[in-house]
Amino acid sequence: MARAGADPGDVSFDSFHLHPNLLRGIHDLGFIRPTPIQAQAIPPILSGRDVIGCAQTGTGKTAAFVLPILHRLLQGQSRGHVRALVVAPTRELALQSMEHLKALSRYVPLKGLAVFGGVPMNPQISALAHGVDIISATPGRLLDHIYAGRIDFVDLELLVLDEVDRMLDMGFLPDIQKILRVLPPKRQNLVFSATLPPNILTLVHQILDHPVTVQVGQRSSPAVGIRHAIYPVPRHLKPELLIQLLRGQGMTSVLVFTRTKHYASRLAQTLERQGVKVSVLHGDRSQSQRLRALEQFRRGRSQVMVATDIAARGIDIEGISHVINFDIPNTPEDYVHRIGRTARVEATGDAFTLVDRDEEPLVKEIERTLGLTLPRVTLPNFDYKKGHPPRGHEQPHRHGPHRRHASPSPHHGPRR
Repeated sequence: MARAGADPGDVSFDSFHLHPNLLRGIHDLGFIRPTPIQAQAIPPILSGRDVIGCAQTGTGKTAAFVLPILHRLLQGQSRGHVRALVVAPTRELALQSMEHLKALSRYVPLKGLAVFGGVPMNPQISALAHGVDIISATPGRLLDHIYAGRIDFVDLELLVLDEVDRMLDMGFLPDIQKILRVLPPKRQNLVFSATLPPNILTLVHQILDHPVTVQVGQRSSPAVGIRHAIYPVPRHLKPELLIQLLRGQGMTSVLVFTRTKHYASRLAQTLERQGVKVSVLHGDRSQSQRLRALEQFRRGRSQVMVATDIAARGIDIEGISHVINFDIPNTPEDYVHRIGRTARVEATGDAFTLVDRDEEPLVKEIERTLGLTLPRVTLPNFDYKKGHPPRGHEQPHRHGPHRRHASPSPHHGPRR
């Protein structure tokens, strides 16, 4: 597999020789220079090569494939059939690709459609009947339309598998294989992922033809602008400590991750009782509830959004000041994906993790993967020895070995 090696410091969007109407839209949005993943991925995609793009979240992967897709489709003539297909693991990611497409194609006569479950079929059926050039879809709903005969891929030119590591984690491999079987064999294939474990490389070799590999940063590495901090705290005091943190300076737009959908809702209710404006995002919420929660959080009407890992890769919101792991994630990769919601595209941000001593082994795994020792931090004047709440109010418990955590730092805030 060839590797791309463009120097992003010497590249501008103008140097890609994109269609003038695309450049006009890019300039309207105020973009001048591409991010590293865009600088390295766009040229081989424009040349027609199959590409594997590997970069951490928040680096601009979506635009790295949307721009060359739009450019290529402008070179040909639409026949009313789908010419480009993006497959993503979640409805949020499917919508994200379509939002990028609409923003970048304001002067381009191409039609796109986001296809996902949890919403009525009829609007999607109507849009497909009128013809679309690009579909951004989740696997299940896409297969529903395929089996109903509503989508004709005879003119398909490009396939994108977006966040493919997440799709495999969610068990979508059989669906991906079913989709691949109905696509024309001659097409350009693009695979984008935050990580490249062996099972993904196996899939890649099955569907890509002599691909160019574009990798920005180390695998499983967080964005460079993130400041990490570990807050050791007994499990039953996590809600109280979180409330104290949220009252600190600079906590303007905070994404809080919990392990379960049930506890995400419970924690949101606890915060609301303390006067915190909260949005909630998890798998049991309807599509309209998810979109409303994202919009409230994006517009600053909610200080906090409490979410499960469905949001770890599915939202693209600028200006998130803090990510707080109320529950520590199960793997170092999930930690990287979660905290990638802040410090997006070279900004800075804070990642706090509330850790009971049972969870310390998971912290050690994260530290080994990142090659970092994450600072331990305590809040002054917080009573860490307060008694346990009455039975029935405990948080979800993680069974595991009991270890003593490292001695906490005696100051408030991450050590710089």
